[in-house]
Amino acid sequence: MLIEQPPNIFRVLTPDGVFRMPSGEGRDIYLTFDDGPIPEATPWVLDVLDRYGVKATFFMVGDNVRKYPAIFEEVKKRGHRVGNHTMHHLQGAGTHTRKYLRDVEEANRLIESDLFRPPHGWMRPGQGRILATRYKIIMYDLVTRDYSRRIDARRVVENVKRYVRPGSIIVFHDSLKSRQKLETALPESIEWLLDQGFRFRLL
Repeated sequence: MLIEQPPNIFRVLTPDGVFRMPSGEGRDIYLTFDDGPIPEATPWVLDVLDRYGVKATFFMVGDNVRKYPAIFEEVKKRGHRVGNHTMHHLQGAGTHTRKYLRDVEEANRLIESDLFRPPHGWMRPGQGRILATRYKIIMYDLVTRDYSRRIDARRVVENVKRYVRPGSIIVFHDSLKSRQKLETALPESIEWLLDQGFRFRLL
């Protein structure tokens, strides 16, 4: 549970981050994807989302945008939002703040978004404070763990079912590590969420 749904201490350590959206009495949820765009996964994800009429937010690595600009444009063309996930997928806790901020800004020159999510869901508090002056920092309420070699697609779907709640920001990955699990886990998760009356919203 420390991974799938971050405890309150994580939220306290990142006070400028949005972990969960206000839900009121509704059942709105927010689907997000990290680490793309790549040709092996992102186009397939887009087709699945189209099939169900679902919109999502893609937090993109700037270097992938540089390599695959046509896929980046296709994501936007299909009505999805994009966010900054640094240029080189740097982990803030292990990177000097000046270097980290330069990397974020290098990515922003390609992505041009006011949304930012730190790779690995972690950065130094000082980095977060500075970035919060320019970006809305989007964290997560539910990590599906679709990237993990320790679990299969069935477990990914179970994580969604167990931890989702109104206002959840859900993280999947359009990456090579996740691609095989996504074939089953993404459509099954979307179908179950729709059947439960959840409504997919954009951040």
